[in-house]
Amino acid sequence: MDRKHSYSTKACAPGVEIRDWCDGRTSLRILFRYRGVRCRETIRLKATKQNINYAIRRRAEVLGAIERGTFSYAEFFPESKRAPLFGSEQNLVNRQVTVGALLTDYLEQIERPLELSTSQGYRKTCEAHLFPKFGQMPLRELTPALLRRWISGLTMKTKTVSNILVPLRAIVAQALADGIIDKDPLVTIKLSKLLDKHTSKSEHTVDPFNSKEITAILAAAQGQDKNLFQFAFYSGLRTSELIGLAWEDVDWVNGVVHVCRAVVCQQVKGPKTKAGERDVLLLPPALTALKAQKAYTFEIGKRVFHNPRTNQPWASDKQIREQAWQPTLRKAGVRYRYPYQTRHTYASMLLSAGENMFWVANQMGHVDVEMVMKKYGKWIPNSHAKAGYQPVNDWSTHCAA
Repeated sequence: MDRKHSYSTKACAPGVEIRDWCDGRTSLRILFRYRGVRCRETIRLKATKQNINYAIRRRAEVLGAIERGTFSYAEFFPESKRAPLFGSEQNLVNRQVTVGALLTDYLEQIERPLELSTSQGYRKTCEAHLFPKFGQMPLRELTPALLRRWISGLTMKTKTVSNILVPLRAIVAQALADGIIDKDPLVTIKLSKLLDKHTSKSEHTVDPFNSKEITAILAAAQGQDKNLFQFAFYSGLRTSELIGLAWEDVDWVNGVVHVCRAVVCQQVKGPKTKAGERDVLLLPPALTALKAQKAYTFEIGKRVFHNPRTNQPWASDKQIREQAWQPTLRKAGVRYRYPYQTRHTYASMLLSAGENMFWVANQMGHVDVEMVMKKYGKWIPNSHAKAGYQPVNDWSTHCAA
């Protein structure tokens, strides 16, 4: 009998003890080691068979949490005298966790589940903006006021700033789940209230080329560059899809190209959506461009469009933009727009000519017509706007005589 505490102990299962008090009471205690310390915690339940089994399960939960690194002494044993000791130690560790360390872990975690282009984009964002500004800062010091001041000083588009915040939001969410921080410093951040209304507007607007500009561009281009641009204007393929197009994708008999791959960051990948894999009808100018391109790359038997400066397939949209597109537009005297506007030109041109919007959506690789209506609605002809709307049906027959 322990005279000091007036109880005796005996083991009833591995890591579980029964305490028999001198007044006839019984209780249970579980034993475990945490951070090199031998710990005993009392469970104030009678030593019945059912409660002993509960204590065994509870100890297993503790050991599992310790092994996973998610154990919180205060959470499991809030009334324990040891809880403040380990809590203070944990708080000290949490205060030292930096934004940079968490971002580094985040970038490693997303490499496998995300597309290479996406993970590389987040890495560039972190290296350009987040590491220089917050890398050495403990996450607990990242306050809403600090973030608001930083964001207010940015002269970027809203979409760009939103993309920069994606990795930051991810590590904050994980830190909340892990108990490193108690509050989300980003929850009150509203970009619309912080960014300048003039600089925050997106540049990615639909700004198609007109027929005169297309003629001038194709007149200024030569050889493979001209074939690439002409095909882009009259097929509507994304730049990444143009780079990935192979001769085996061309169906000469049916006059279509099967779009089934894209090249991003020099990596071949499939389309983003099921609708992205599609057959695109070859309009006569696009077919003409392909026939002209056969003389350059058909015998090689792989990619359709090559960079004539390297005699290799185009490596990236940046390479096309800097080596071919920009010089051609300067030579043609055409106001600069990025190459993706060839796709917008294709869509607006078809719609302006009265083509069915459902067919256009299919050619563009959209899931439905919603995106077509949203982006290109103003190019859909409305012959009733000038002459006044004329009902399709003869409603006079519905009137009483």
